[in-house]
Order: sequence, then structure tokens, then C-alpha cells
Amino acid sequence: MGRPAPNFKTDAGTSFGMKRSRKAGLLDAVRAFSVMSGGPALLAIYSALSLVMVGRRLAGPSPRNRSIPGLRLLQTFGALLPFVYALAVRPWHLRWGAPAEETVKRLPGDELVPNPGFECTRAVTVEAPVAAVWPWLAQIGQDGGGFYSYEWLENLAGCNMRNADRIHPEWQERNIGDTVLLHPANGLKLAVFEPPRAFVMEGSSGFVLEPIDERRTRLIARSRTPRGLPALAYAVFVEIPHFIMERKMLLGIKQRAEALAGGRGEH
Repeated sequence: MGRPAPNFKTDAGTSFGMKRSRKAGLLDAVRAFSVMSGGPALLAIYSALSLVMVGRRLAGPSPRNRSIPGLRLLQTFGALLPFVYALAVRPWHLRWGAPAEETVKRLPGDELVPNPGFECTRAVTVEAPVAAVWPWLAQIGQDGGGFYSYEWLENLAGCNMRNADRIHPEWQERNIGDTVLLHPANGLKLAVFEPPRAFVMEGSSGFVLEPIDERRTRLIARSRTPRGLPALAYAVFVEIPHFIMERKMLLGIKQRAEALAGGRGEH
């Protein structure tokens, strides 16, 4: 199991379900949104304003624009940004690390959102057996092992997160309906818990392990969002930070599992 790591248990409890979530205040919500979704929101506003300004410019030149150096360039860049993102960046990050056959494969939890308006599938190959990967996945949560992502960014958003670097036996058992805390004030209900294969939260956001052979495992992340306003809000405010954090999480689990198994696979 390697060198013992600092104990991350708190006075609030040593196992899942003992550390209760608190009610989120207005400042908590503003802080979390600003850190995690503020950037995408500002980009959306910038692009929308740029499209309007470029449209006006094409309809008729404005003398005011000519008097501000670089304004036309900024407007043009902002107007092109949504198209570059939609045609090149978005298709890449929605299936980061996953071949085409994996993106269409039916996975546990898909039935929770059978007709999604949004779906992404991301994956990594872990140079370790399933038995070395699952324990890290089983203990995820703000009140458990963390999410193995950018801890400093999560804590900037008020998550009070600490990523574990060892397996905690007391955090390995979960029950359907348990709350997987994302923040001290909120979380998602556990919908699927099938050791050592699937860990899926409500709304079909989860992880699946598939053995390649005795020494390698595919770690697959699949998220689905219902059609309509939820999918639109996700695309505008959550999609980019979700990719950034989830990619780091997959690599964080990979690194820990490979170390546990004694492997030295590359990222």
C-alpha cells in the first residue's frame, strides 16, 4: 500500500454519512459560481457582444471603432470564438481519450438520462488492474478522498477539499442514495454503486472500470444532461470547467492506482 499518508479524517466524522452538508449561503453560491463558472460566463458575454458589434460593423462602418486601436481585432476574435470552439475544441474535449466505439458504448447509468441533450465520454488507460483502481474511485467525495483534481481551485471555490494519497478502508462502502459531497453545502445522490465496476451519481454523472487484461484497466467517465434548459446551462456555464477538472481527476486516479500497483505508466 506504500508509505502512510497524513490522515485526512476530520472531527465531523470518519466515514461517509457522518459528515453532514451545511446549508449554502448566498456568498457561498456566488463564490463557487464565480470561481468555477465565472470564466465561461464572461467568455459567453464577450462573444455575444462581439457578434453584435461585428454585425453592426458589417451593416455600416462606425467612426468610433476606427478611433480605438485593436477594437476591430478584439471584436473579430470574439465573434469567431464560438465557431472555433464548436467546430474544433468542443468535439475534442467531449471525447477526450475515448475512441469512437467507446463514446457510443452503453454504460451503467445511461438509463438515468435515456434521451440526453448533452453527453460526454472521457477515458484513460491505467497501467494497473481493476483491483488497484476501484478503491480510489470508491472513496471520492468532499468528505472522503476528494476528487484528485486541482485541489487549490476547488478550495478557492470554498470546497474545503483534501485529496487522499492512500486508500482508506472506512471509505470503501457506499449505499445507494448516499450523498456524494462536491462542496460542504451540496452534493449528488449516489445512483449506481457496483464494485468494482461502476460509480454513478444522479443525473448520470459517473465512472466505469473495464479490464483490458490482468494488468490494465480502462477508466471511463460518462456524463449526461437532460434536454432543454439543463443542457443549455451546462454548455454555457459548466462544460469547460467540468472538462478541466475531470481530466485532472482521471489522471489523478491513474497516477495513484499505478503507484499502488507498483507501475510507472506515463500520462
